[in-house]
Amino acid sequence: MISASGSLCSLCGNCARLVSGTLGVCLQCIRRLPDDAVSIARRVHAATRQPFGLPEAPPRTPGGVSCRLCERECIIGERERGFCGLRTVQDGRLVHLGGIPRRGILEWYRDPLPTNCVADWVCPGGRRTSGHNLAVFYASCTLNCLFCQNWHFRRVSATRSEGLSAARLADAANAATFCVCFFGGDPASQMLHALASARLLARQGVVVCWETSGTSHPRLLDHAMQVSLETGGCIKFDLKAHDEALHLVLTGGSNRRTLENFAAAARRFTERAHPPPLIASTLLVPGYLDAEEVGRIARFIAGLNPEIPYSLLGFTPQFHMTDLPRTSRCHAEEAQATARAAGLRNVYIGNRHLLG
Repeated sequence: MISASGSLCSLCGNCARLVSGTLGVCLQCIRRLPDDAVSIARRVHAATRQPFGLPEAPPRTPGGVSCRLCERECIIGERERGFCGLRTVQDGRLVHLGGIPRRGILEWYRDPLPTNCVADWVCPGGRRTSGHNLAVFYASCTLNCLFCQNWHFRRVSATRSEGLSAARLADAANAATFCVCFFGGDPASQMLHALASARLLARQGVVVCWETSGTSHPRLLDHAMQVSLETGGCIKFDLKAHDEALHLVLTGGSNRRTLENFAAAARRFTERAHPPPLIASTLLVPGYLDAEEVGRIARFIAGLNPEIPYSLLGFTPQFHMTDLPRTSRCHAEEAQATARAAGLRNVYIGNRHLLG
């Protein structure tokens, strides 16, 4: 319920400006009554996926075929689709509608350097004034963030899309291509295609980077880390929350795999001094990602390596959280101070131009 003074929390009955009307649950109740909050959120997430023809939840069909490419580990029945929308089962066999080397569901474009990159303050590309980044936007995802800043990918049909092979994507690179970044959506849902493309681009001397929520199968994530280490690129992990209940409420999925994969990547952080091969970021969603939650994320990162760069990003009202305000400058600076107090040595406020 939304009123002039804000939205109503269905658990405590309080009305506040920083409660999402679509979600209808406040941060305090997510922390106080996590099971109830997650139960409400599951219904919300299911409803937001229906208009795009996407499965409401990861299928768990008895006797179905297992897909283990990401954390969702769908068990897909005949003619069903996996959570990302790219896997189905025909005659008892797993069929890939996209996300494999011969067919990626994506868009790409040349982004002149320097770009608005999550890692631009620690990346060589952020200091270049010529050349371009090959931006590869995958039109699928393993999560369902209610605040998604790039939600339009859901409009792309895996069956009607022309698709693009890894070889054809690699052919798009030219002498001016300094780096490639696989993002979306999320490359996690199409990692087989992304890795095949990355290896072809690496042979051309292109720096390989990734932006991901980190839900890939651990072996695939480690391969991605290896390509970045070899080419001078990095993996940018989007750590959306540390508290699992909060992560489930906001994204519709667990963050256990994300945190495990981040910890594994952090163990390789010292294999290259510069540029840093691993960067963390968090979108400061007003009302939900407060300084307390940022502190939890920062302590987790610092416990692995306090030198890992951490970028705090400004939120703009998108998708199903259009009733929330932009991140305020005060919110961002408080979060930065909290992250530094937690022991991190390189904390940056990105997207300052978006701050309210």
